[in-house]
Amino acid sequence: MKALQKASKFLSDYTSLVVIAIAVVTFFVPAMMGWVNNPLFVDPVSNKFTCQSIIIGIIMFSMGLTLTTEDFKILAQRPFDICIGAIAQYLIMPFLAFALTKVLQLPDGIALGLILVGCCPGGVSSNIMSYLCGGDVAFSVGMTTVSTIISPVMTPLMVSLLASGTHITIKGLPMFVSIVETVIVPVAFGFLLNYLFGKKKTFTELQKVMPGVAVLGLACVVGGVVSSQGDKFFESGVVIFVAVFFHNGLGYLLGYGAGRLTGMNTAKKRTISIEVGMQNAGLATNLATTTAQFAVAPESAIICAVSCTWHSISGTLLAGLFAAYDKRKAGKPANKKQAAENVA
Repeated sequence: MKALQKASKFLSDYTSLVVIAIAVVTFFVPAMMGWVNNPLFVDPVSNKFTCQSIIIGIIMFSMGLTLTTEDFKILAQRPFDICIGAIAQYLIMPFLAFALTKVLQLPDGIALGLILVGCCPGGVSSNIMSYLCGGDVAFSVGMTTVSTIISPVMTPLMVSLLASGTHITIKGLPMFVSIVETVIVPVAFGFLLNYLFGKKKTFTELQKVMPGVAVLGLACVVGGVVSSQGDKFFESGVVIFVAVFFHNGLGYLLGYGAGRLTGMNTAKKRTISIEVGMQNAGLATNLATTTAQFAVAPESAIICAVSCTWHSISGTLLAGLFAAYDKRKAGKPANKKQAAENVA
C-alpha cells in the first residue's frame, strides 16, 4: 500500500507530464490507446457505452471518495454560486468563441467547431483539476452537473444563435442518462463509501491511492481522443492551435474574474476558472462526428478533438501551478520576525 501511495503522489505531482507523455506517444502509436474507444455494449437509451465511459466513471468515483456530508450541506446553502457558475459557463465561452472566429477570421468549418466547443457544458476533467489544485470539489461537481443537465437546451440554442444557419438537434434523455451513468452514480457511490467507512484506517489509506488513479484515467481519456483524431490535427494548419489556445486561456482568466467579481474565496475562484475554461470537448467531438449538419464541415471535428486534448493538458498545467503556489506559500515564514527566528 505504501508503494501505491508513493506512486499516486508521483502521478499527482507530475500530472501534466504524464498526460502530455501519453498524448505524444499515442500520436505516434495510435493503436496503443485505441482500446479506450471500444464500445462495451449498446445502451438503448444513451446509445453506446465505451471503455472511456468506464474510465470516466472511475475518475468520478475517486472524486466522490473525497466528499463528505458537510460538503453537500454547504453546496445546498449556496445556490447563488451554482447560478453564477452556470451563467458564466454559457456566456463566457460561447461568446468568446464567437469573438475569436471574427478576430482570427477563421474558415467556416473551424469557426463552427470552436463555437460548438464553447457552447458545450463543462467537462468532467475539470473536477479532477479542482481536486488536484485545492479547489472546491463539491462546487465543481455541482457546476458540471447543472451545466450538463441544461445543455440539451443551451447547447443547440447558443450554437444556433452564434453560428448562422446551423441547427443542431440534441436529444436530452440520452445525455441525461449518460451523465447519471458516468458522473452521478459513481460520485454518489464514492460519497456513500466515504460516509460509511471514512473513519476506518484501511479506507483512509486506500483514499490516498485514488489521486493517482484519477490521473491515469485522465491520461487514458486524452490518449483515446488522440488515438482516434490525432492524425488529423495538423491538416488545417496552425490556426486551429492558435484559436484553441486563446479560447481556453482566456476562458480561465475570465472565469477567475467572474469568481473574483462575485466575491468568491480562493478555492471557488480556482474552481470556476477551471470549470469555465475546460469544456466538454469530448462531447463536442462526438457531436461534430455524428451529427449530419457537420458532415459538410469535417474541420469542425478536428478542432473539437484538438480542444479535448489541449484542455486536459492545460488544465493539468494550471492545477499544477495552483498547487505549486500553495506549496511555496506554505513554506514561507508568516512574517519577518518568523524569518529571523528560522535563521537563528
